[in-house]
Amino acid sequence: MLTPSVFTFLKQVKKNNNRNWFNANKDTYIEQNQAVIGFADALIARMNKHDKIETPSGKKAVFRIYRDVRFSKDKAPYKTHFGMHMSRATKLLRGGYYFHIEPGKCFVGGGFWDPNPEDLKHIREQIAIDPKPLRNILKSKSFKKNFDKLNGDKLVNVPRGFEKDHPAADLLRYKQFLVSREIPDKVLLSPKGLEEVVSSFRAMRPFFDYMSDILTTNTNGEPLY
Repeated sequence: MLTPSVFTFLKQVKKNNNRNWFNANKDTYIEQNQAVIGFADALIARMNKHDKIETPSGKKAVFRIYRDVRFSKDKAPYKTHFGMHMSRATKLLRGGYYFHIEPGKCFVGGGFWDPNPEDLKHIREQIAIDPKPLRNILKSKSFKKNFDKLNGDKLVNVPRGFEKDHPAADLLRYKQFLVSREIPDKVLLSPKGLEEVVSSFRAMRPFFDYMSDILTTNTNGEPLY
């Protein structure tokens, strides 16, 4: 269970985003970072009851708070949030889970952030053959209740190799395939916070299972692995 002290610390980082303040409050950071890692450990354990998570521990899941400012105009050295990512195990289970902790901006997300060109081409080819399974998932009551719509960067036009007026043109334009859901701070900090995150991730499973299926079979439906 997360406590309000995590949000208090992040608000202080946002207000005092400099190395002198951070070094003076390093013990507080270590304490709160450990609390987030503990939450991540509990989350991984719960997720492994219904999925196979490749990420071995909360320590491996939680991102560093230090920003890479080398190519950024914003030179603030620290993130004002905690984030964690969990990968699914084996080539047959595709997709990744993300959890974001930030005062007033907490959310869960998942999907395919940066598919390699080969996977992206394969996804599009499979959708073009039969977009109905994906459309059924996206319009299902469970999906609408949790995520509303499919997100991600899109091309302006239909990619090369596909007809401009293809019935699945709207889906073929996606370069990323992402879903997300906001979680109110008060819910996350409640005794039901962990279960809320887990249930949100579980709601992604039909989408993940579909994407895993098309990424691990050829256009004839035959296994690739």
